[in-house]
Order: sequence, then structure tokens, then C-alpha cells
Amino acid sequence: MHAAKENTFDMTTPQRDAALEKTFAYHEETKHHLQRYARSLGYLEWADQPNPFREFPGAPRVELPLARKKESPPFAELFSGQPRTAQALTRQTLGLFFELSLALSAWKETPGARWALRINPSSGNLHPTEAYALLPPVEGIAAHGGAYHYLSRDHALELRCRWEEAASLGGFYLALTSIPWREAWKYGERAFRYCQHDLGHALAAVSFSAATLGWKTRLQTSSPEYITWLLGLDQPAQPLEPEIPEALVWIQTGPPQPPFPLPTSHSPLQWFGQPNQLSKGHTEWPLIDEVAAATSQPSAPNSTPASPGSRWPDPRPMACLLPAGTLIRQRRSAVDFDGTTPLSLAAFLQLLDLTLPRSQVPPFELWDLPVSVHLVLFVHRVTGLEPGLYLWVRDLQQLDALRTAFRPDFLWQCEQPQECPLFALERADLREFAKTLSCHQDIAADGAFSLGMLTQFEPALRARGPQAYRQLFWETGMIGQSLYLGAEAAGMRATGIGCYFDDVLHHALGLKDRTWQSLYHFTIGTPVNDPRLRSAPPYGEERMAN
Repeated sequence: MHAAKENTFDMTTPQRDAALEKTFAYHEETKHHLQRYARSLGYLEWADQPNPFREFPGAPRVELPLARKKESPPFAELFSGQPRTAQALTRQTLGLFFELSLALSAWKETPGARWALRINPSSGNLHPTEAYALLPPVEGIAAHGGAYHYLSRDHALELRCRWEEAASLGGFYLALTSIPWREAWKYGERAFRYCQHDLGHALAAVSFSAATLGWKTRLQTSSPEYITWLLGLDQPAQPLEPEIPEALVWIQTGPPQPPFPLPTSHSPLQWFGQPNQLSKGHTEWPLIDEVAAATSQPSAPNSTPASPGSRWPDPRPMACLLPAGTLIRQRRSAVDFDGTTPLSLAAFLQLLDLTLPRSQVPPFELWDLPVSVHLVLFVHRVTGLEPGLYLWVRDLQQLDALRTAFRPDFLWQCEQPQECPLFALERADLREFAKTLSCHQDIAADGAFSLGMLTQFEPALRARGPQAYRQLFWETGMIGQSLYLGAEAAGMRATGIGCYFDDVLHHALGLKDRTWQSLYHFTIGTPVNDPRLRSAPPYGEERMAN
């Protein structure tokens, strides 16, 4: 990277230890328990419901073209491992990139209510993630470089600041932020977790979208203070719903070359527009402010890349030939499953295979951090697989550590040929347990299977610094986005579950400390549609490209 780094990493050992302890305290305080849930208001103050769209009135706006009728490569082709010819960075390709990553996918309507769905999933449909394109000069957008806020409601870019340095068209940066208030309004103190889930979903959505254009993505190391300055998140007019900087991604749109230089923190910037206020009233959640501060600054650069042995060979051949754009746009979160339809073993393994980290396929081409997440599977209805408890080990180098941490009476029976990461731990009907575990929600028992994402937790934070807390959730969100799209490819549907009883699963597995923690749950099955809901196109027909 160039000026985007501007890191000092000068956290002292006492500061680092204090930040870690605050992070561990937040994690423990925000666990759900059978006898009590994490703190929230316990009701929804509808008068303060946040506006789902941040915008910057007064900022120059560039409308992006839509290409919803334009075909994209088959979904299976994204996982071939073969490089695709990169399309040039233009106003049209930038529009398609955003359309398949962060745009609206539909409007949903019931009598008296209307709300938007987006390509990148969001817990509770609250959308805490905001995106900013840091662009070089692009014909049809501007003859100068600048930071542009992406307004999904209008599929448009809003100019926040500009710079005059000339730059090549080798790519652009995408900065992602979170607005914790959007989640805290509904979920209280646990909201910071959900912001990080959604950030991971957005990262994966960006990687999948870029792949349809032959573009490459890579997560960058960047100073949160620098991103705050560059995006104007500390401007005096910033409203009462602050945005926190999260991630910076380099999108390579052409042959490899050094990223273009961003302004230094000493450069004068010209600002445009003022951010809108999202709510009239607000509830303070000091614990969220504390963990956001504690996890904002790594204590050292991300110098611990994934080991070569944690990367898997070529993916399983995929049968889904639907255009990737079609599959991405049709993705929805299921609200109910039929409780009867099974999933074939081949489709089950194909779906899980999409979660394995590989260097040349989305979404984990973006991710060069260590593999930290494995899947604890509750198999209910998979043809050819006996119901029970299974483990999908995403890095077989960690298998011995998992065996040591788990209960000694588990089977550890390998279910497939050598090097398949699926292990049977216990044969049993676990539907009621899965339901109870996921806050008594039927959807965890009525699908083909559900799962918990078990994460190497305390060792990762101590090795990589407090910011690893966010990154662990990002990894789970990226896995979740892969499961969402894989479920659609299999003719099923998925739903992320953020409400679960953390330590109930830990106890069932025999875990006794914070070495391993479950950070996200998921369920997949055949959906039952709600006849009361109507769908409307995300954008008017006059916006559609021919």
C-alpha cells in the first residue's frame, strides 16, 4: 500500500493488555444465556427507528448505470480457479460492481409497510455497513481523484472529498464503515457483534462481485485514524450516529501495478455535503463505545498470514450454471423452512466446500489472515448422512488442537475419503437441541442442517492484537455469505442466526475456556414463503440498461 497505511502501531504492552481485557469483558457481557439475554431495551422505540440510508445532502452526485439484464459468467465459473479477463474500470463496470455487491436487490411490501433488501445481508435488515469508493480519475465520473459515498437507495455516488493527484487505472480502494446505532436500536449491547458479522458479509459480497468482472480483491492494512480523516468521519457536522472505520480493500481492475497514491494526512481536502441524521432520539450503550475503541487499533501489523497448508486445492466441480448475477440478486434470508425436504449428500458437501479458503477464488482470495473458524454441524436431513453432530475442519492443521479441546467421548470418524474435512462426532437426533441452542427458534431445527461457527478465539486475539476480535467476526460473515450463495445454488435458502446461547454450545462440546468460542450460527433448508409479502423491483424500469 501507499499513503493508506500511515500506521504507527505504537500501542504499548500495558495499553494492549488493557484493550484485550476490555474486549474479553465485552464478549462475556454480551453472551446470551438460558436464564437471561444480553442487555437491550427489551422493546423497540419505533419513533427512533434509524433511517436505513445515510446520505450527504449538498454533495455532487453521480448516478451509476444499472445492468440488471446483462448476463454475468456462470456462478460455477467463479470457482474454477482459472483467471478471467479483467474488464476495464469505467463508469459502467463500476456500476455493475456495486450492483452485485452493495446495491438493493428488491423492495418488500406488506399493507402499510415497505422496506428494502440489499445484496449484502444484514442482521434484522438494519444495514449498519456503509461503503466509500476511493477512486482515481474515471471518465464519466470525474477528472480527478476523490472519495465517494455509495448510496444504495439511488445506486449513486456522492462526492465527499476530492484530490488532484493524477493516477493510473490499475484499480481503486473500497472503504467500509459501520454505524453501530443502527443495530443497537434493536439489539442493544450485542449490536457490535452484528456490525462485524455484516462487515464480513459485505467483504465477501465485494469479492464475489469483483470476480464476475475478472477483478481481484485484497484486504489492506490501514490506520483507522487515517480512514476517519480521509472519509470525514470526524467532521464537526457529523451527526449523533457516528460511523467507525472498519476495513479497506484494494480492488485490482487491471494488470498488477502499485496502488495509486492516496492523499497524505497533511494534504488539504475539499469537503462536500453534510451527513443526514438517522434518528431523532438515541439510547447510549457505553459498552459498545468501549469495545469499538479497544478493537480499533492493532498492536502490530497484520504480519501473520495464513500458512500455506491452510489453503485448499481446487474446489469441487460445481453444477450450478445460473449466471452469477442472477444468483447474487435472488439471494434472500429464509424466515421459515418446511421441516421435511432433505438435501443430498453431494449438494451438502458442495455447499460446505465453498467455505474452504482458497487463494484464487472468492471470497477468500481477499483474505490472507490465518484460518480461525470451523463449522459445528447439526445434520437433520441430509440424504446419505446419519443425523447427528459433525465438524467441518477448515484447516486440518488445527485438527489435533480441536480433538484435545473437545469431549473425549466423541467419535471423530472421517466421513469421506482422505483429506475431506468432515468428521462425525455423535450420531443423534439433535433437532430439539439445535432449536433450543438458537434461542428456541424453530428455523434451526426445520432445515436440512444448522451450524455454529467455532472460532479459535483468545489465542488469536493475544497473537494478533485486539483488532482480531473484529476480524474473527469478519471471517464468520464471509463464510456466511458463501453459505447464502451456496444454498441458492443448491435450490435451498439460508439464514444467519445471531441469537444463540453461546456457552450452551461450548458446554456441549466440552470446551472449558476461551480458547474456542462460537461467534455465529446459520441454518439452511427449503424455504416456506410468506404469502403476505409482495416484492417490487429495486429500481424503476427507467433506470434499467438495455
